[in-house]
Amino acid sequence: MDQVLGKRIIALRQRVVANFAAEQWQEVGLLTGLSEMVNKYPRLLRSLHWNDEDYSGNVLGLLTAIAERHPKAFRLIEEFVEERWPGDSEYVSAKPADRRITFAPHVFRVPELSVEPDLVAVMMPFGKEFDPVYQAIKPACRAAGLRCLRADDIWEESTIIQDIFNLVFRAQVVLVDFTGKNPNVMYETGIAHTLGKDVLPISQSLSDVPFDMTHHRVLKYLPNREGLSKLTNALTKRLEQMGVTGGGPAGSSAPQEVDDDDVPF
Repeated sequence: MDQVLGKRIIALRQRVVANFAAEQWQEVGLLTGLSEMVNKYPRLLRSLHWNDEDYSGNVLGLLTAIAERHPKAFRLIEEFVEERWPGDSEYVSAKPADRRITFAPHVFRVPELSVEPDLVAVMMPFGKEFDPVYQAIKPACRAAGLRCLRADDIWEESTIIQDIFNLVFRAQVVLVDFTGKNPNVMYETGIAHTLGKDVLPISQSLSDVPFDMTHHRVLKYLPNREGLSKLTNALTKRLEQMGVTGGGPAGSSAPQEVDDDDVPF
């Protein structure tokens, strides 16, 4: 697939996630003659109905399949969206919402950037002791066809908080490590939630997870060789379950099972 088509798919996915209800999917199916493909695409309408976190990934998968197999139908969908929602602004959140707002932060500058579907932003305490944890996260992302960045991987702005905001803004998923109840990580998690990102929490201790996050599934890990290996496996499976795989070299290091340390709340 050429880069131009890839960008068109990503741009259309953002507008579809922002605006489509089940009714619009049915209309698109009738318009393109692909009703059966829409209705039978795995978990598409179900994840929309339940507002599941894998909906955005399902939309991307279906639009990619349509663009590759039925290019004329893909153009019809683009025209349908442009006619219904002309000049629609970019959608940076991971899930659809009933209400959309415009915000103008004073502490941050909203960057002239786009969401990168294969990017995972990693927020964790600064310190050498967390370097092995980050090294365990990288292969999990690669196995899911994704790439990850920490704030210290980039230096684009004069203030680190702007770099962090830019990174969260660009990312599809924000992975946060609550170990040690680090206040910076708490702050960055709030930014991610405000921007509507999929937040994937991990921690060495469940007591470090803030009360407001205890309804999320937290991946608990141990900071030793065996524990970090299990973390890599569990993260790979979790990313794939979220539907944010980037279509890269997944499979070679995918896990066979999820450890009991994946604690549901």
